[in-house]
Amino acid sequence: MRSAAVPTKNNPLATAHTLKDDIYGLALGVMFIAVGLNLLKFSGMVTGGIAGIALLISYYLPLSIGLLFTLVNIPFLVFCYFSMGRAFTIKTLIVSITLGLATQAVPMLITISYLHPLFAALVGGTFIGMGILSLARHNASVGGTGGVTLWLYRRFGINAGKSQMALDALVFLLSLIKMPLLLLLWSALSALAMNAMLMNWHKPGRYQGGDA
Repeated sequence: MRSAAVPTKNNPLATAHTLKDDIYGLALGVMFIAVGLNLLKFSGMVTGGIAGIALLISYYLPLSIGLLFTLVNIPFLVFCYFSMGRAFTIKTLIVSITLGLATQAVPMLITISYLHPLFAALVGGTFIGMGILSLARHNASVGGTGGVTLWLYRRFGINAGKSQMALDALVFLLSLIKMPLLLLLWSALSALAMNAMLMNWHKPGRYQGGDA
């Protein structure tokens, strides 16, 4: 079983992903993002996109990041269904639920006694960017603003990293209400690390076997 219509005008030699490829790629994406989110949460940071929105709300409400991630994602999943299609939305829904569970499981599997904010920002942001990239290469996203940026990329050719960075700016403006400036600057570094992955690697024709 293979993903349909993978070769594109920009990458006519691309070969379709098998079901095994998709499962492995989506699992890697979920793993990277879950670890990255917990690194940022431990340091009290936020980041961009739907992950940043969930993290920010978690500092106001006594709910887990995983649950908030799923709840905040609902309106964005509706958008994905009408703009990106049924297959993309189903994969994204599965990713959203799995990521919510994985994000809650990570603190039960590892214990961190000290974490430098520079490490948390760079590694946490990079992990999240790697996860988003892995999902995008297998026709899925974490939902939220990630689905919007992929739609902008496919519809208008706007670089996913650049559009994501613009949307992230809105999250950080809201974060100013709650967070100290220094912590917000560390958080901005994490978003820069995350978006650097997308700006450098999410490009037409970079890989064979991808949808983007």
